[in-house]
Amino acid sequence: MDSIFKLLRKFLYGISVAAMIVMLVIIFMQVITRYIFGFSFEWSEELARFLFVWVVFLGSALIMGEDGHLAVELLPRLLNGTKPGFLLNLFINACGYVFILLLIVQGWKMTETMTFQTSPGLNISMSYVYVIMPVSGVLMLMYHVKDTIKIFRTLINGPDDDAAIKAE
Repeated sequence: MDSIFKLLRKFLYGISVAAMIVMLVIIFMQVITRYIFGFSFEWSEELARFLFVWVVFLGSALIMGEDGHLAVELLPRLLNGTKPGFLLNLFINACGYVFILLLIVQGWKMTETMTFQTSPGLNISMSYVYVIMPVSGVLMLMYHVKDTIKIFRTLINGPDDDAAIKAE
């Protein structure tokens, strides 16, 4: 199971880095053509913006897989290892599921709604831009299920030695 998540991490990281490089090249090219040659490609700013949206959503899923999101952890750390701490973890986890399911459902609705609208510069369906919301939601859901399993394993087996070593 961990090998699947490692492969997924490499894949998401590769796509994110490639998209950022393409975005950087496009923006650099736009600046050069605008200030040196006096014109700019009509599609360049739009493509850079769409790539940025994709990088943000893929990066959000990637960061979620690494537990890298900002969080206020004072109370969970104080209650760690207690029954109220476990209940707090369950509540936080449930809130995560609500957010992710909203992202998937509403992202899919937005994708379907935007099927008929085309972007002015690239002349592509806007659904290609918005489809990253449900895709990112599914990726986040996979990572969140993994975290939920980890919470219940900790409840059943107790804290593992690796987590205690990492905490020191």
